[in-house]
Amino acid sequence: MPVAYFLVLSALLFSIGVYGVLARQHAVLVLLSVELMLNAANINLVAFSAMLGEAGVPGQVFALFVIAVAAAEVGVGLAIVILIYRNRRSVDIDEMSLMKW
Repeated sequence: MPVAYFLVLSALLFSIGVYGVLARQHAVLVLLSVELMLNAANINLVAFSAMLGEAGVPGQVFALFVIAVAAAEVGVGLAIVILIYRNRRSVDIDEMSLMKW
């Protein structure tokens, strides 16, 4: 299978993720959109790793690091969203003015 197919899939996933971050009002959906963008980066890393063969092993290692960072991001992000929901009874991004001056 050509690498171009994987790159097109990755570009579509990344575009959907960017749209989700920019257009959504719900904090959980924004976190899901960030996860889509990280998965698109993983697809790129693994596709180029497969294309390069033995020289592409660092791509797979970076993909594992991205997966670990994504798992940590989900844990911290959801904890923050739950705390904000407890205080504000809403996870709407427009209503979150806790950090504004």
